[in-house]
Amino acid sequence: MERNAGFWIRLGAILVDGIFLSITLGFLSYILFGVFLDDNFFLDTLNLVYFIILPFVWYGYTIGKKAFGIRIVSIHGNKLGLGQMILRELVGGIIYALTFGIGAIISAFMVGMRPDKRSIHDFIAGTYVIYEKPETYEL
Repeated sequence: MERNAGFWIRLGAILVDGIFLSITLGFLSYILFGVFLDDNFFLDTLNLVYFIILPFVWYGYTIGKKAFGIRIVSIHGNKLGLGQMILRELVGGIIYALTFGIGAIISAFMVGMRPDKRSIHDFIAGTYVIYEKPETYEL
């Protein structure tokens, strides 16, 4: 039986991801540009790639989600698709930016109050976040 992950656990996971990425990309930025966490397109792209590619290849986990024992899954029950992750992160992020963060606030309330704990970007991508470990998939 699947248990959907709520607001606080998802917030904790994103904070762990943020700390991990800040340290990792900060050192990379220092090596490449001589400045710790320089704001540039290259580092922003790596940040986005982390949130798209890692869950796609690692059964819905990011480092933060793995640390908290939650993962992203498809509502259809099949393996998480690359297109789903692009919709979830890129299109979802664009919507949150176009609404000046209001969409992100609404999503936080959705995760906190809806029985299925799905946010706007979950609806866009056909995903949700659960506590269950993955079954073995053929790659």
